[in-house]
Amino acid sequence: MRHSKLVPQVNVGSMADIAFLLLIFFLVTATISSEEGINRLLPKECPPGINCTDPINERNVLRIQINNDDEIMLGKDIILIEDLKDLTIAFLDNNGDKSCTYCNGEKSQTSSDNPKEAVVSLQTGKQTTYKTFIAVQNELTKAYYELRHIYSMNILNKPVDKLSKSDLKKVKAAYPFILSEAVTK
Repeated sequence: MRHSKLVPQVNVGSMADIAFLLLIFFLVTATISSEEGINRLLPKECPPGINCTDPINERNVLRIQINNDDEIMLGKDIILIEDLKDLTIAFLDNNGDKSCTYCNGEKSQTSSDNPKEAVVSLQTGKQTTYKTFIAVQNELTKAYYELRHIYSMNILNKPVDKLSKSDLKKVKAAYPFILSEAVTK
């Protein structure tokens, strides 16, 4: 006679349903961090007692426009994206009023007075692509980073990644990132 061994069986059908529901729950509730975007701070409100509507000298405004065909225009001239960083550096570091002791510019009378007065105005057309807009933003950021790096090495004798918080404030004060995306006249 044979001995038949009965193996107990467990119904796992309901466990699979529970596992599936848990999986869906965690997928829906989990946050996925995304590091894409542009890191910018909104301007602070105008402090009381200061007139923030004073006109800006035209020579202190670098007007960059991206038209509907994704062409980058500096004033009325169409430029290449590769040239934007160097042209921005030349504009910011000009030292037209000769008050900037750390600037290395040409002291042109048609460019900015000094980096603290310089404003970069960026305007786009309605058909401008996001890719071109981000590429222009990247070139502007590179220009400021390069100027700040030069200042850090020449004035503070430290690379940017070794700066203390107070030194970093000095570097940012020397070359403040003043970017306007408002429609200008």
